[in-house]
Amino acid sequence: MAGWFTLDPDQPTLLGSRCQQCGTLAFPKAATFCGNPACSGQEFDEVPLSRRGRIWSFTDARYQPPPPFLPRTDPFEPFAIAAVELEAEKLVVLGQVVPGVSVDDLRVGQEVELTLGTLYSEDGTDYLVWQWQPVQSGANA
Repeated sequence: MAGWFTLDPDQPTLLGSRCQQCGTLAFPKAATFCGNPACSGQEFDEVPLSRRGRIWSFTDARYQPPPPFLPRTDPFEPFAIAAVELEAEKLVVLGQVVPGVSVDDLRVGQEVELTLGTLYSEDGTDYLVWQWQPVQSGANA
């Protein structure tokens, strides 16, 4: 997932693309053609996307992924996944929810913020992924 998000621990940001011809936004970044069926654009600018959004839908992953995918934890622990509509772009981006937050803690429309977490560790290296963290009531925007 190199190039999908920045690694700034305080302000991680998803990196999308904007079609130079029609302005359509995409995540992950478009590389060869515009996702807008009415556009034939093939050139894109990289753009940072909103760090906040609202939960559009959510579920939990209750099964261990099959090989070659590595489990997040050993033994495997279920985790929540949220589809989040980004604040400004209105794109819906799927991602894991931070550990310790279950589907019982989530609701549609709830505000969340992008953060980084460890997908898995191997040979002393942490492999990072973006995650969604519920915004606490009264938190600064």
